[in-house]
Amino acid sequence: MMGNDIGARCAAIEECYEFMLAYAGQGLAGDAENQSSGQVRDYLNRAVNALSGLAGCYADAVKQENLQPAERYHAFLEVLDRDASDSIAVIQLVLAQATLSSQLIDNMNASIHLRALLTDLFLVDEILKSAPHECKIRDDGLGGKRKRAEKLPPTSFSGTSTPLGGVASEIGKFLDRRGTNSHGIHHFHGKR
Repeated sequence: MMGNDIGARCAAIEECYEFMLAYAGQGLAGDAENQSSGQVRDYLNRAVNALSGLAGCYADAVKQENLQPAERYHAFLEVLDRDASDSIAVIQLVLAQATLSSQLIDNMNASIHLRALLTDLFLVDEILKSAPHECKIRDDGLGGKRKRAEKLPPTSFSGTSTPLGGVASEIGKFLDRRGTNSHGIHHFHGKR
């Protein structure tokens, strides 16, 4: 179902980001024959595939779950779509390079576009986990009138018990290592 597709996409994005964080910390020069460099390309390609059409999957879930007010969800999903497109552009630029050094990946990880996308995913996942029991409206069977649904258990559309939670923690650690505060403002420590 739709939730599984979203879950698989989010898992691919999360796995890619976690692998990129680990790769960036290794200090590798990124030799073309490096096995890790091949793995990086594989993860990045999977992330591009997962990002392509991601907002549409969420839009389908909003429609399927009849989340209201739909126009608010759709307005945000336009933001998600832009951030996903921007992230794809960043990733594809990195993939176009002959070698993928740890420094290049570290700089990609710091991209505001990728961070905006991850934050979008945290936000929409948290909203959709709780939305079914808070906002879902169903037909009451009385000539098309609507009423609030009874309390329903929260649903995670990412398909994980702690959706993207590991990434949120890792982003915080990453920002601390780079000298960036929680608001994304970089503090230089005399070197870059």
